[in-house]
Amino acid sequence: MSSSPIPSQLPTALRSITYHGLEPGPGLIVLGAVHGNETCGTGAILRLAGELERDERQLLRGTLTLVPVTNPLAFRRVQRMGERNLNRNFRITDAPQDFEDRLANRLCPLLAAHDVLLDLHSFHTPGEPFVMLGPENNDHGLESFHRAPEEEALVRRLGPRRIVEGWLDTYAVGVARRLRNPNATLRAQMLSTDPSYGIGTTEYMRSQGGYGVTLECGQHDDPEAPDVAYRAILNTLSHLELMRLPPPPPRNDLEVLRLVEVVDRDDPLDAFSRPWQSFDRIRAGEEIGVRANGAVVSSPADGFIVFPNPNALPGNEWFYRAEISSRSVDGVKSRGLPS
Repeated sequence: MSSSPIPSQLPTALRSITYHGLEPGPGLIVLGAVHGNETCGTGAILRLAGELERDERQLLRGTLTLVPVTNPLAFRRVQRMGERNLNRNFRITDAPQDFEDRLANRLCPLLAAHDVLLDLHSFHTPGEPFVMLGPENNDHGLESFHRAPEEEALVRRLGPRRIVEGWLDTYAVGVARRLRNPNATLRAQMLSTDPSYGIGTTEYMRSQGGYGVTLECGQHDDPEAPDVAYRAILNTLSHLELMRLPPPPPRNDLEVLRLVEVVDRDDPLDAFSRPWQSFDRIRAGEEIGVRANGAVVSSPADGFIVFPNPNALPGNEWFYRAEISSRSVDGVKSRGLPS
């Protein structure tokens, strides 16, 4: 038998680190680098893992699973996606077609074995950290859910003051009007126009009876983003009483926004009218960008721009638009207008 290494273009394994407390308690899973160029969570997770290995911190009860690099292919390539976006169409697939399908087949059972998910991300342009919150309790629609109070209580204690809701409903509307894009592959076209394409890690977690949040820790290269991620992990461990830590104080100065629209980039020449940052204010009628054919894209109402991506691939999200939400989060309503 040859001892020569077998060449491989794709990663063949996923690393997870699990700690089991000796007392019963909830199971928490923390993900980093679901998108390969969003590495703040990776650094924070490895920092905590090192502390646990050196016995500087101890898990008292429950289960803690850390996944420092959730998409090793995208991480290796230092880009958002490997062969496609792992945080879309996240589900078990009987006949996997790409690397992310095979990866999700391993990750889905791992998430389902836990109660709570903290998914750590970052974003393209400068801006303040924020948390993506799931729906209120409901028995209908795209995402029936019955653990909203628990999710909201966690959100108030993660650290950031800004909360964004309405992801899946807004994305589904965008998918419904999305056209087949000639600049995308057939596989990408099929996925991006699938009603399930908006389902990511947190949506899957909720579908399995758990709850989870996405924390956007800051810009990709923000040196403070790994600290935001690290503090959020510790706050979560404290809130769930998995470690003996000071209880995180709940924030009372929340700014709650609701996503109301997603706009795709249709052509590589579609361009923003100025260098937008997440949560920049936009006024009704204000120009946001210009299409390759000269058509102006403007805001239909007062609101805020979220996740502007000047380098978005054709057929993918160019930006989101949000408005102030009337929703209370763990009993607290939004305080005035975001700055």
